[in-house]
Amino acid sequence: MYAAPHGVPRQAEQGTGQLKGMKLRITITILTLAVLCSLAGCAGSEKGSSIKDDDILTVNFEQDKAIQYRFVSKREVTIEWDPEQKMSRSGRNSIERLSESTDIVMEYVPIEVDPFGLTTIKATCKSAKVSRSKRPAGAASKDAAEYFEGMSYTLKIGPTAKIEDYSELDAVIKQLGEKAFRANSNRGRIKEPDMISDIIATQWFLWDSVSSIDINSDAPVPGQSWKSQLSVSGPMVMRKARDVVYTLKEIRPSKNGRTAVINSVYAPAQSVPDSWPIPYSGSFQMSGTFGFLSGYKMLGLEGEGQELFNMDTGQLEQYNQKYQMKLSAMIPLGISAKPQISINQTITATKL
Repeated sequence: MYAAPHGVPRQAEQGTGQLKGMKLRITITILTLAVLCSLAGCAGSEKGSSIKDDDILTVNFEQDKAIQYRFVSKREVTIEWDPEQKMSRSGRNSIERLSESTDIVMEYVPIEVDPFGLTTIKATCKSAKVSRSKRPAGAASKDAAEYFEGMSYTLKIGPTAKIEDYSELDAVIKQLGEKAFRANSNRGRIKEPDMISDIIATQWFLWDSVSSIDINSDAPVPGQSWKSQLSVSGPMVMRKARDVVYTLKEIRPSKNGRTAVINSVYAPAQSVPDSWPIPYSGSFQMSGTFGFLSGYKMLGLEGEGQELFNMDTGQLEQYNQKYQMKLSAMIPLGISAKPQISINQTITATKL
């Protein structure tokens, strides 16, 4: 039986007084040309100015202008049921493979832009599709993540592009969590496999690469790195995180504007922030293979990714994250074999 952790994710602080005086756009630095020029005693248009405003990584929002992205999350799962050959009389290690993916299209519309405080973004899921190679017998034909289609919520974005208020998204995630349970509760609460964790991985961490830059430091230059944390998706119920190190690899020209190439490297995190969402509540049993197994322990995680960010439009163009995670598990009924699980995960975002 699983018992979901208690507690409601804490809301981020609303105060943004330290960023007053910022120019009329969302930025990841508190420096502006007006301040620089006033300190230097020069005009902004003067050729001698060595600091250019558009050299700064910036997330820009235009009032009522919609932006759409396609998010695809895929994983290939391999289960080695008896890696030490403790169960099999034939001495063979039984191996099971399965795959699952979710494909969602999101639309984001800035409905209230306040560069000195909080900007309100309305997010709407235009489509959500889940495919899976195997589904437990008796499971519903529709994955809980597919109920995300048509749902809307608002996000409050601070001047650094950091999401400051997740409350409506958190409520949507909990609604999806309820959809994961079988309607017939005669045998107790039974949760079906779902891909809600993949929705969390894509929507809870929007603009993380730029919003995680230290606002008290200068804008990053090629070769510079900074740290953050991202969630880990999986077919089982677990709360895991991955540490990420972002590095601004280069700034390359393109026909659509200058592109910041941001690389990322992943490693297992020691803990998970309490503010991250929890889709389920109460005690329940999960159906299928990952309800039969228990006692999951992460043995390792590694991977890397790359993001293309348009500095001139202030918008994410695309990202690709790949990592491999290894876990061990336990089989009930006193069986001594310890299955090992490998998960190859890919998460992509593409601006439409």
